[in-house]
Amino acid sequence: MLRLEPRRRPSKLMLGLTPVLAVIATMIAGGILFAILGKNPVEAIRIIFIDPFLDPFSRTELLVKGAPLVLIAIGLSLGFRANIWNIGAEGQFVIGALAGGATGLAFYPMEGIWILPVMAIAGAAGGFAWAMIPAFLKIRFNANEILVSLMLVYVAILLLSALVSGPLRDPDGFNFPESRLFHDSATLPIIISGSRAHAGVLVALASVVIAYVLLNRHVLGYQIKLTGQAPKAAAFAGVNANRIIAICLGTSGALAGLAGMFEAAGPVGQLVPALPVGYGFTAIIVAFLGRLNPIGILLAGGVMALTYIGGETAQLTLSLPAAAISVFQGMLLFFLLAMDILITYRVRIRRTEVA
Repeated sequence: MLRLEPRRRPSKLMLGLTPVLAVIATMIAGGILFAILGKNPVEAIRIIFIDPFLDPFSRTELLVKGAPLVLIAIGLSLGFRANIWNIGAEGQFVIGALAGGATGLAFYPMEGIWILPVMAIAGAAGGFAWAMIPAFLKIRFNANEILVSLMLVYVAILLLSALVSGPLRDPDGFNFPESRLFHDSATLPIIISGSRAHAGVLVALASVVIAYVLLNRHVLGYQIKLTGQAPKAAAFAGVNANRIIAICLGTSGALAGLAGMFEAAGPVGQLVPALPVGYGFTAIIVAFLGRLNPIGILLAGGVMALTYIGGETAQLTLSLPAAAISVFQGMLLFFLLAMDILITYRVRIRRTEVA
Protein backbone atom coordinates (compact mmCIF):
# COMPACT_ATOMS: atom_id res chain seq x y z
CA MET A 1 0.00 0.00 0.00
CA LEU A 2 1.36 3.41 -0.99
CA ARG A 3 1.31 6.38 1.36
CA LEU A 4 2.79 9.88 1.35
CA GLU A 5 5.20 10.81 4.11
CA PRO A 6 6.14 14.51 4.58
CA ARG A 7 9.79 15.28 3.95
CA ARG A 8 11.59 17.06 6.78
CA ARG A 9 13.24 19.59 4.50
CA PRO A 10 11.96 19.84 0.91
CA SER A 11 14.72 20.88 -1.47
CA LYS A 12 14.54 24.60 -2.24
CA LEU A 13 16.50 24.00 -5.43
CA MET A 14 13.99 21.44 -6.66
CA LEU A 15 11.08 23.70 -5.73
CA GLY A 16 12.64 26.42 -7.86
CA LEU A 17 13.25 24.06 -10.76
CA THR A 18 9.75 22.55 -10.65
CA PRO A 19 8.21 24.88 -13.29
CA VAL A 20 11.06 24.16 -15.71
CA LEU A 21 10.82 20.42 -15.10
CA ALA A 22 7.03 20.59 -15.54
CA VAL A 23 7.46 22.24 -18.95
CA ILE A 24 9.99 19.58 -19.99
CA ALA A 25 7.72 16.77 -18.79
CA THR A 26 4.82 18.36 -20.68
CA MET A 27 6.88 18.42 -23.86
CA ILE A 28 7.70 14.73 -23.48
CA ALA A 29 4.15 13.67 -22.63
CA GLY A 30 2.76 15.99 -25.30
CA GLY A 31 5.10 14.46 -27.86
CA ILE A 32 3.77 11.01 -26.96
CA LEU A 33 0.21 12.33 -27.33
CA PHE A 34 0.95 13.79 -30.76
CA ALA A 35 2.65 10.55 -31.85
CA ILE A 36 -0.45 8.59 -30.84
CA LEU A 37 -2.49 10.96 -33.00
CA GLY A 38 -0.21 10.09 -35.92
CA LYS A 39 1.72 13.38 -36.01
CA ASN A 40 5.46 14.01 -35.90
CA PRO A 41 6.07 14.83 -32.20
CA VAL A 42 9.33 16.72 -32.80
CA GLU A 43 7.73 18.88 -35.47
CA ALA A 44 4.70 19.55 -33.27
CA ILE A 45 6.83 20.66 -30.30
CA ARG A 46 8.94 22.83 -32.60
CA ILE A 47 5.86 24.52 -34.04
CA ILE A 48 4.44 25.20 -30.57
CA PHE A 49 7.56 26.40 -28.72
CA ILE A 50 10.00 27.68 -31.36
CA ASP A 51 8.21 28.85 -34.50
CA PRO A 52 6.31 31.72 -32.78
CA PHE A 53 9.67 33.38 -32.02
CA LEU A 54 10.72 33.23 -35.68
CA ASP A 55 7.75 35.16 -37.07
CA PRO A 56 7.50 38.93 -36.33
CA PHE A 57 3.70 38.92 -36.19
CA SER A 58 3.62 35.89 -33.88
CA ARG A 59 6.09 37.59 -31.53
CA THR A 60 3.70 40.51 -31.07
CA GLU A 61 0.79 38.09 -30.73
CA LEU A 62 2.55 36.65 -27.68
CA LEU A 63 1.98 40.02 -26.03
CA VAL A 64 -1.68 40.03 -27.05
CA LYS A 65 -2.31 36.53 -25.67
CA GLY A 66 -0.04 36.89 -22.65
CA ALA A 67 -1.39 40.20 -21.33
CA PRO A 68 -4.84 38.96 -20.20
CA LEU A 69 -3.34 35.77 -18.79
CA VAL A 70 -0.83 37.72 -16.67
CA LEU A 71 -3.41 40.29 -15.56
CA ILE A 72 -5.89 37.64 -14.42
CA ALA A 73 -3.22 35.39 -12.87
CA ILE A 74 -1.83 38.27 -10.78
CA GLY A 75 -5.24 38.78 -9.20
CA LEU A 76 -5.80 35.07 -8.66
CA SER A 77 -2.38 34.62 -7.06
CA LEU A 78 -3.24 37.04 -4.26
CA GLY A 79 -6.23 34.93 -3.27
CA PHE A 80 -4.42 31.64 -3.71
CA ARG A 81 -1.69 32.84 -1.33
CA ALA A 82 -4.39 33.42 1.28
CA ASN A 83 -6.12 30.06 0.55
CA ILE A 84 -9.02 31.88 -1.11
CA TRP A 85 -9.88 30.01 -4.28
CA ASN A 86 -11.44 32.10 -7.02
CA ILE A 87 -12.10 29.60 -9.83
CA GLY A 88 -14.60 31.88 -11.59
CA ALA A 89 -12.25 34.42 -13.18
CA GLU A 90 -13.66 33.46 -16.58
CA GLY A 91 -17.07 34.76 -15.51
CA GLN A 92 -15.56 37.96 -14.12
CA PHE A 93 -13.66 38.34 -17.42
CA VAL A 94 -16.95 38.10 -19.32
CA ILE A 95 -18.81 40.54 -17.06
CA GLY A 96 -15.91 43.00 -17.29
CA ALA A 97 -16.03 42.82 -21.08
CA LEU A 98 -19.81 43.22 -20.97
CA ALA A 99 -19.77 46.18 -18.58
CA GLY A 100 -16.92 47.95 -20.36
CA GLY A 101 -18.29 47.20 -23.82
CA ALA A 102 -21.81 48.31 -22.91
CA THR A 103 -20.36 51.56 -21.58
CA GLY A 104 -18.54 52.16 -24.85
CA LEU A 105 -21.69 51.40 -26.83
CA ALA A 106 -23.73 53.76 -24.63
CA PHE A 107 -21.54 56.68 -25.75
CA TYR A 108 -21.53 55.65 -29.43
CA PRO A 109 -20.72 57.57 -31.66
CA MET A 110 -19.24 60.17 -29.29
CA GLU A 111 -15.50 60.79 -29.35
CA GLY A 112 -13.05 61.71 -26.62
CA ILE A 113 -9.98 60.42 -24.79
CA TRP A 114 -12.13 60.01 -21.68
CA ILE A 115 -14.18 57.15 -23.14
CA LEU A 116 -11.53 54.43 -22.73
CA PRO A 117 -10.79 55.26 -19.07
CA VAL A 118 -14.52 55.19 -18.32
CA MET A 119 -14.81 51.82 -20.06
CA ALA A 120 -11.83 50.49 -18.08
CA ILE A 121 -13.40 51.63 -14.80
CA ALA A 122 -16.71 50.03 -15.80
CA GLY A 123 -14.99 46.78 -16.76
CA ALA A 124 -13.05 46.59 -13.50
CA ALA A 125 -16.18 47.47 -11.53
CA GLY A 126 -18.17 44.77 -13.32
CA GLY A 127 -15.59 42.09 -12.56
CA PHE A 128 -15.32 43.34 -8.98
CA ALA A 129 -19.09 43.18 -8.45
CA TRP A 130 -19.29 39.67 -9.91
CA ALA A 131 -16.49 38.46 -7.64
CA MET A 132 -18.10 40.02 -4.59
CA ILE A 133 -21.04 37.62 -4.91
CA PRO A 134 -18.98 34.59 -3.78
CA ALA A 135 -17.12 36.90 -1.35
CA PHE A 136 -20.36 37.95 0.34
CA LEU A 137 -21.68 34.38 0.47
CA LYS A 138 -18.35 33.19 1.88
CA ILE A 139 -18.26 35.86 4.58
CA ARG A 140 -21.95 35.74 5.49
CA PHE A 141 -22.80 32.07 5.11
CA ASN A 142 -19.38 30.37 4.80
CA ALA A 143 -20.36 29.20 1.30
CA ASN A 144 -17.68 27.44 -0.74
CA GLU A 145 -16.17 30.13 -2.98
CA ILE A 146 -14.90 27.50 -5.42
CA LEU A 147 -18.38 26.24 -6.30
CA VAL A 148 -20.07 29.65 -6.23
CA SER A 149 -17.49 31.41 -8.40
CA LEU A 150 -17.38 28.49 -10.84
CA MET A 151 -21.16 28.31 -11.27
CA LEU A 152 -21.31 32.05 -11.88
CA VAL A 153 -19.14 31.55 -14.97
CA TYR A 154 -22.02 29.93 -16.81
CA VAL A 155 -24.43 32.64 -15.69
CA ALA A 156 -22.07 35.29 -17.06
CA ILE A 157 -21.67 33.54 -20.41
CA LEU A 158 -25.44 33.13 -20.81
CA LEU A 159 -25.96 36.77 -19.82
CA LEU A 160 -23.49 37.90 -22.50
CA SER A 161 -25.23 35.74 -25.11
CA ALA A 162 -28.64 37.09 -24.13
CA LEU A 163 -27.60 40.74 -24.24
CA VAL A 164 -25.78 40.58 -27.59
CA SER A 165 -28.84 38.81 -28.99
CA GLY A 166 -31.15 41.49 -27.58
CA PRO A 167 -30.50 44.98 -26.19
CA LEU A 168 -26.88 45.22 -27.32
CA ARG A 169 -27.35 43.67 -30.76
CA ASP A 170 -26.12 45.68 -33.73
CA PRO A 171 -29.23 47.23 -35.37
CA ASP A 172 -27.48 46.98 -38.74
CA GLY A 173 -26.06 43.51 -38.15
CA PHE A 174 -28.73 41.45 -39.98
CA ASN A 175 -29.86 39.88 -36.68
CA PHE A 176 -26.48 38.29 -35.96
CA PRO A 177 -25.90 37.95 -32.19
CA GLU A 178 -23.18 40.59 -31.87
CA SER A 179 -22.87 44.24 -30.96
CA ARG A 180 -21.85 46.97 -33.34
CA LEU A 181 -18.12 47.56 -33.77
CA PHE A 182 -16.72 49.92 -31.17
CA HIS A 183 -15.93 53.47 -32.20
CA ASP A 184 -12.26 54.38 -32.62
CA SER A 185 -12.39 56.29 -29.31
CA ALA A 186 -13.55 53.09 -27.60
CA THR A 187 -10.77 50.84 -28.90
CA LEU A 188 -7.34 50.42 -27.31
CA PRO A 189 -4.41 52.23 -28.91
CA ILE A 190 -1.81 50.05 -30.64
CA ILE A 191 1.67 50.21 -29.08
CA ILE A 192 3.53 48.36 -31.86
CA SER A 193 2.80 49.51 -35.41
CA GLY A 194 1.52 46.82 -37.75
CA SER A 195 0.46 44.50 -34.94
CA ARG A 196 -2.45 43.95 -32.55
CA ALA A 197 -0.36 44.65 -29.43
CA HIS A 198 -2.37 47.20 -27.46
CA ALA A 199 -2.04 49.39 -24.38
CA GLY A 200 -3.42 46.59 -22.19
CA VAL A 201 0.03 44.99 -22.39
CA LEU A 202 1.46 47.96 -20.48
CA VAL A 203 -1.24 47.66 -17.82
CA ALA A 204 -0.42 43.96 -17.37
CA LEU A 205 3.26 44.81 -16.88
CA ALA A 206 2.32 47.52 -14.38
CA SER A 207 0.20 45.00 -12.45
CA VAL A 208 3.26 42.75 -12.08
CA VAL A 209 5.28 45.59 -10.55
CA ILE A 210 2.45 46.67 -8.23
CA ALA A 211 1.80 43.10 -7.07
CA TYR A 212 5.50 42.56 -6.38
CA VAL A 213 5.69 45.71 -4.25
CA LEU A 214 2.44 44.82 -2.48
CA LEU A 215 3.58 41.32 -1.53
CA ASN A 216 7.10 42.27 -0.49
CA ARG A 217 6.90 45.83 0.80
CA HIS A 218 3.36 46.41 2.08
CA VAL A 219 1.63 45.29 5.26
CA LEU A 220 -1.39 44.06 3.28
CA GLY A 221 0.83 41.65 1.34
CA TYR A 222 2.24 40.36 4.61
CA GLN A 223 -1.29 39.83 5.97
CA ILE A 224 -2.31 37.97 2.81
CA LYS A 225 0.67 35.61 3.05
CA LEU A 226 0.24 35.15 6.79
CA THR A 227 -3.45 34.30 6.37
CA GLY A 228 -2.58 31.55 3.90
CA GLN A 229 0.40 30.11 5.76
CA ALA A 230 -0.79 30.38 9.37
CA PRO A 231 -4.46 31.41 9.70
CA LYS A 232 -4.47 30.95 13.49
CA ALA A 233 -1.39 33.15 13.86
CA ALA A 234 -3.00 35.72 11.55
CA ALA A 235 -6.13 35.80 13.71
CA PHE A 236 -4.00 36.12 16.85
CA ALA A 237 -2.15 39.04 15.22
CA GLY A 238 -5.44 40.82 14.58
CA VAL A 239 -5.77 40.16 10.85
CA ASN A 240 -9.42 40.37 9.80
CA ALA A 241 -10.02 37.21 7.74
CA ASN A 242 -13.26 38.53 6.22
CA ARG A 243 -11.46 41.67 5.06
CA ILE A 244 -8.78 39.57 3.38
CA ILE A 245 -11.46 37.48 1.64
CA ALA A 246 -13.18 40.60 0.31
CA ILE A 247 -9.91 42.22 -0.81
CA CYS A 248 -8.54 39.13 -2.54
CA LEU A 249 -11.74 38.17 -4.34
CA GLY A 250 -12.52 41.80 -5.20
CA THR A 251 -9.04 42.47 -6.57
CA SER A 252 -8.94 39.29 -8.63
CA GLY A 253 -12.40 40.06 -10.00
CA ALA A 254 -11.45 43.64 -10.88
CA LEU A 255 -8.31 42.55 -12.73
CA ALA A 256 -10.21 39.81 -14.57
CA GLY A 257 -12.89 42.32 -15.52
CA LEU A 258 -10.24 44.74 -16.75
CA ALA A 259 -8.70 41.96 -18.85
CA GLY A 260 -12.13 41.24 -20.33
CA MET A 261 -12.64 44.90 -21.22
CA PHE A 262 -9.19 44.96 -22.87
CA GLU A 263 -10.05 41.88 -24.92
CA ALA A 264 -13.36 43.36 -26.08
CA ALA A 265 -11.92 46.81 -26.86
CA GLY A 266 -8.69 45.38 -28.26
CA PRO A 267 -8.39 42.32 -30.50
CA VAL A 268 -12.14 41.64 -30.79
CA GLY A 269 -13.45 45.21 -31.16
CA GLN A 270 -17.05 44.32 -30.24
CA LEU A 271 -19.14 42.10 -27.99
CA VAL A 272 -19.77 38.59 -29.33
CA PRO A 273 -20.94 35.33 -27.69
CA ALA A 274 -17.56 33.74 -28.49
CA LEU A 275 -15.67 36.35 -26.43
CA PRO A 276 -14.86 33.97 -23.52
CA VAL A 277 -11.96 31.84 -24.75
CA GLY A 278 -10.83 30.25 -21.49
CA TYR A 279 -8.37 32.88 -20.29
CA GLY A 280 -9.88 32.79 -16.81
CA PHE A 281 -9.27 29.06 -16.46
CA THR A 282 -5.86 29.09 -18.15
CA ALA A 283 -4.75 31.86 -15.80
CA ILE A 284 -5.03 29.35 -12.94
CA ILE A 285 -2.30 27.31 -14.62
CA VAL A 286 -0.27 30.50 -15.16
CA ALA A 287 -0.56 31.44 -11.47
CA PHE A 288 0.69 28.08 -10.24
CA LEU A 289 3.31 27.70 -12.97
CA GLY A 290 4.65 31.07 -11.83
CA ARG A 291 4.74 29.85 -8.20
CA LEU A 292 2.25 32.62 -7.25
CA ASN A 293 5.14 35.07 -7.69
CA PRO A 294 4.51 38.15 -9.89
CA ILE A 295 7.80 37.76 -11.80
CA GLY A 296 7.20 34.04 -12.22
CA ILE A 297 3.66 34.73 -13.44
CA LEU A 298 5.03 37.08 -16.09
CA LEU A 299 7.30 34.32 -17.40
CA ALA A 300 4.57 31.68 -17.10
CA GLY A 301 2.19 33.92 -19.03
CA GLY A 302 4.70 33.96 -21.87
CA VAL A 303 4.91 30.16 -21.84
CA MET A 304 1.14 29.75 -21.97
CA ALA A 305 0.89 32.39 -24.70
CA LEU A 306 3.36 30.25 -26.65
CA THR A 307 1.04 27.26 -26.38
CA TYR A 308 -1.87 29.41 -27.64
CA ILE A 309 -0.01 30.83 -30.67
CA GLY A 310 1.95 27.67 -31.43
CA GLY A 311 -1.09 25.50 -30.76
CA GLU A 312 -3.18 27.42 -33.28
CA THR A 313 -0.40 27.06 -35.85
CA ALA A 314 -0.10 23.33 -35.12
CA GLN A 315 -3.84 22.90 -35.61
CA LEU A 316 -3.59 24.48 -39.07
CA THR A 317 -0.36 22.91 -40.31
CA LEU A 318 -0.63 19.47 -38.70
CA SER A 319 -4.43 19.21 -38.53
CA LEU A 320 -4.28 18.64 -34.79
CA PRO A 321 -7.64 18.74 -32.99
CA ALA A 322 -8.21 21.69 -30.67
CA ALA A 323 -8.89 19.27 -27.82
CA ALA A 324 -5.33 17.91 -28.11
CA ILE A 325 -3.91 21.41 -27.56
CA SER A 326 -6.18 21.89 -24.54
CA VAL A 327 -4.96 18.59 -23.09
CA PHE A 328 -1.39 19.68 -23.77
CA GLN A 329 -1.97 22.92 -21.82
CA GLY A 330 -3.61 21.02 -18.95
CA MET A 331 -0.58 18.74 -18.70
CA LEU A 332 1.43 21.71 -17.44
CA LEU A 333 -0.68 22.04 -14.31
CA PHE A 334 -0.83 18.27 -13.82
CA PHE A 335 2.95 17.84 -13.91
CA LEU A 336 3.52 20.95 -11.81
CA LEU A 337 1.23 19.72 -9.02
CA ALA A 338 2.57 16.17 -9.27
CA MET A 339 6.16 17.36 -8.90
CA ASP A 340 5.20 19.62 -6.00
CA ILE A 341 3.78 16.61 -4.20
CA LEU A 342 6.84 14.46 -4.86
CA ILE A 343 9.17 17.22 -3.65
CA THR A 344 7.14 17.89 -0.50
CA TYR A 345 6.31 14.26 0.27
CA ARG A 346 8.13 10.94 0.05
CA VAL A 347 6.31 7.91 -1.36
CA ARG A 348 6.44 4.97 1.03
CA ILE A 349 5.30 1.40 0.51
CA ARG A 350 3.52 0.06 3.57
CA ARG A 351 3.04 -3.66 3.69
CA THR A 352 -0.23 -4.89 5.10
CA GLU A 353 0.01 -7.82 7.41
CA VAL A 354 -2.24 -10.77 6.74
CA ALA A 355 -3.91 -12.05 9.92
